[in-house]
Amino acid sequence: MNTPPIKKIVLWLLTIFLIYAILTSPDSAANIVGSAWDVIANGVKNVGRFFDSLISR
Repeated sequence: MNTPPIKKIVLWLLTIFLIYAILTSPDSAANIVGSAWDVIANGVKNVGRFFDSLISR
């Protein structure tokens, strides 16, 4: 499936920006990734709590 050219351009720009951000300030990039991971982990944990409380009723 061919993606439209604009999607390819945006994907390349995003990739280049991420590489630039990691190379220029790796500590900040690591903090951002760590924060994003914490948000995802807490979200999954909260979904699990929701279903646990739903089943236990």
